[in-house]
Amino acid sequence: MKLSISTLSDKSGWAQAGISIPNFDVLEMQKKTKEAPVWVHFGAGNFFRGFIAALAHNLLETGDMDRGIVAVSTYNRDIVSRIYEPYDNLILRVSLGAKGTLMPEVLGSIAEALVLEQEELTGRTRLHEIFKNPGLQIASLTITEKGYALRDPSGEWLPSVAQDMENGPGKTSHAMGILAELLYSRYLAGAYPLAVVSMDNCSQNGTLLKNAVYEIAKTWENAKHVDDGFLTYLDDESKVAFPWTMVDKIAPRPDETIEADLKRRGIEDMEAIVTSKNTYIAPFVNVEDSEYLVIEDKFPAGRPALEKTGVYFVDRDTVGKMERMKVTTCLNPLHTAMSMYGCLLGYTRISAEMKDKDIVALIRRLGYVEGLPVVDNPIVISPKEFLDTVINERFPNPFMPDAPQRIATDTSQKVGIRFGETIKRYVEQGLDMNSLIAIPLSIAGWFRYLLAVDDEGNEIEVSSDPLLAELQEKVRSIVWNDPSSYNGQIREILSNELIFGIDLTETPLADKIEAIFVELLAGKGAVRATLQRYL
Repeated sequence: MKLSISTLSDKSGWAQAGISIPNFDVLEMQKKTKEAPVWVHFGAGNFFRGFIAALAHNLLETGDMDRGIVAVSTYNRDIVSRIYEPYDNLILRVSLGAKGTLMPEVLGSIAEALVLEQEELTGRTRLHEIFKNPGLQIASLTITEKGYALRDPSGEWLPSVAQDMENGPGKTSHAMGILAELLYSRYLAGAYPLAVVSMDNCSQNGTLLKNAVYEIAKTWENAKHVDDGFLTYLDDESKVAFPWTMVDKIAPRPDETIEADLKRRGIEDMEAIVTSKNTYIAPFVNVEDSEYLVIEDKFPAGRPALEKTGVYFVDRDTVGKMERMKVTTCLNPLHTAMSMYGCLLGYTRISAEMKDKDIVALIRRLGYVEGLPVVDNPIVISPKEFLDTVINERFPNPFMPDAPQRIATDTSQKVGIRFGETIKRYVEQGLDMNSLIAIPLSIAGWFRYLLAVDDEGNEIEVSSDPLLAELQEKVRSIVWNDPSSYNGQIREILSNELIFGIDLTETPLADKIEAIFVELLAGKGAVRATLQRYL
């Protein structure tokens, strides 16, 4: 069996393999969508394929939608040319239950896959057509936190952003510039309404997205690149809405055991690839079965009935509380903390880390003791129950092939949200910051990780990060087994509000982080000893 639309007619073959397939006409859906698209999504990687595409698939199955999603790769042409197109845009999703159950299914909700890079003019032209269509309802994004950043740590525009600002619509290259250009096309075509929906793990992601687009548009207006009415259009929520969302589902890189299982079922050509951008992807995607999507209900052009497939539609305040609960307290900070120490202690699986009493002690204190006291209760989900599920069921799931190395990616873009927000809450509420232990341990662990040497003295590969070269240069003179080599090198980073969201040197935490960091430099076994000493 091969994953293609033509083989879907062999229902008995797929049934024998234990894989469910679409009950709707995929070709008809693709035809209708291309003629009148309602949903375009930027960021065509594993998370989108394993979660967002499945939501649309579910509604197509029940007849609550008759059109699918146009998927756009903003970063990596290999994803489309090697994963989408050869398989007729079908996705083989495998959900991984905590008790070892595998639930494979073919998703048929992708109508079209486009590449959006400067030299790919075909994709750019097609997207302008789509954005000019009055019936388009949603433009959603999963491009990771770094995709929204316009500035470098010094506050200067990134080179691609500066170029977009200067050139104006028509020659954009940064994701936010491209989106601003497409929204300008929609404005010129008739100022049609649209919801622009970030589904990334960013605090107040809708506002972050709007501010980025608006700043580019404002610069264009000042330079007379766009009509004066464009900013008014972006500011009018009855025309363009940027709803907040909270999204939660783990979609790790494709795992060899899942690939082998699919081969045993008789499914061919499931091999994972490493793209030219060093992204791991495969025709299949493996995901945990737990999932949450909470969206502020602002859709001026209408929306699919996603509530029928488990999505919560609420007000902005509730989304904010849900997002803060998950991103700053109950999941993401724990992930980042255990990824730093997991890499340093030689782990390659999150589930294996959950058998390490020191790492478990770290994340339990981080969540229950230091996080929960300042989290807002969103009511629709109990923070403590959410945290209980994360620590007792989701992280220990031995069938989830998630790695600390994956989670350690782009940490400089995450620490401000995952730790900085809680720290700011302590400042705002006048709480005793000297009581914090897990948060400074986590941040000190990140600095120790940047030295690229594990607790046994072995060199390790540090996961990619847009600030990696700059950060490693600042700590280059620090020796992993020589505490005397530290003479304040991380102080400048601790003061950087663009990284942490707050100047940590103005709090008692900076001194504590430095002290812990020095202890982590005591040589072989120092990482383990430091965890045990503080916890």
